[in-house]
Amino acid sequence: MKQAKYIGMDVHQATTVVAVENANGKVVLETIVATEARAIIDLLESLSGSLHVTFEETTQAGWLHDVVRGFVKEVIVCDPRHTKSLGSKSDKIDARKLADLLRAGMLRGVWHGHTTTRKLKELVRAYETLSVDTIRTMSRIKAMYRGRSIPTTGHGIYQPGERDHWLGLLSEPGARQRTRWLYEELDHLRRLRREAKQAMLTESRKHRAVKLLRTIPNLGPVRSARIVATVDTPHRFRTKRQLWAYSGLAVVTHSSSEYEVQGPRVVRRRKPVATRGLNANRNPHMKDVFIGAAIGGMRNEPWKSYLESLTDKGIRQEMARLTLARKIASVTLKIWKQGDTFDPKKLNLTK
Repeated sequence: MKQAKYIGMDVHQATTVVAVENANGKVVLETIVATEARAIIDLLESLSGSLHVTFEETTQAGWLHDVVRGFVKEVIVCDPRHTKSLGSKSDKIDARKLADLLRAGMLRGVWHGHTTTRKLKELVRAYETLSVDTIRTMSRIKAMYRGRSIPTTGHGIYQPGERDHWLGLLSEPGARQRTRWLYEELDHLRRLRREAKQAMLTESRKHRAVKLLRTIPNLGPVRSARIVATVDTPHRFRTKRQLWAYSGLAVVTHSSSEYEVQGPRVVRRRKPVATRGLNANRNPHMKDVFIGAAIGGMRNEPWKSYLESLTDKGIRQEMARLTLARKIASVTLKIWKQGDTFDPKKLNLTK
């Protein structure tokens, strides 16, 4: 029977350092190949046995995942935050460490989704990037005026019909020209953002999951498209709590000084010192979607009544909003898995 081989790849822009170990942990091959599909495929085809491959999530990870998955038994794209090198570091050491962790079963894979949602993913990312760039440019324009103690309340500063007035308030020619360029940049970004949004919504209509999620109050076409593009499939999450953690809605507790000395014994404190907060290891896009839906739902039914029932129980407003965001996430997961439209009568919105 041919022995399994565990392959660690330290991927760079031009070259990839490869370390191959057998089932006993012995390094049977170390080499450097070009970061090109043909070179990597030739290497894999030259190896015998059951091949298991791992590399870190980087810019090339999605491309490399598609290249190697048809030639190996298992491919794991791992989170680099969990594989930081200790002590001496080099490309060969990193590749060997990845192979060691893969052989020991100590790697947790990063999700790389189905090809059916790939186009939607790219369009959603384009829309999100252009949205961030638009907001950044607007902030830079306001900073030009605030840096000169010129009040800039409201959105009139961005309106084309009022720009001559605002530019006239800048006495420095260089600052005036810089702000004029920023206005031109803002106009271009807004146009591209509208085009990206329209393309994203057009593509999202081809996905049944988006149609289902749009029936949930405050999950409009944009948020629904972002969820489907990011999550890809609801079956990634066995329970709602896993989705909460993925979306940055899980409350984590950090405790300290849990024990104290009472006479000759060491005993556990009844109320150990603890700090609470939301988990930092999260998908920021999903957190933005569910928190935004919760903020919008505070004014609309059925979420408004649900939020009021929470505050009536004495729950603080910020915790009530978090609970509402978690409820929307739970409903999203349930609707998506069941393949049914939203019906408040079928869901318990009182808990």
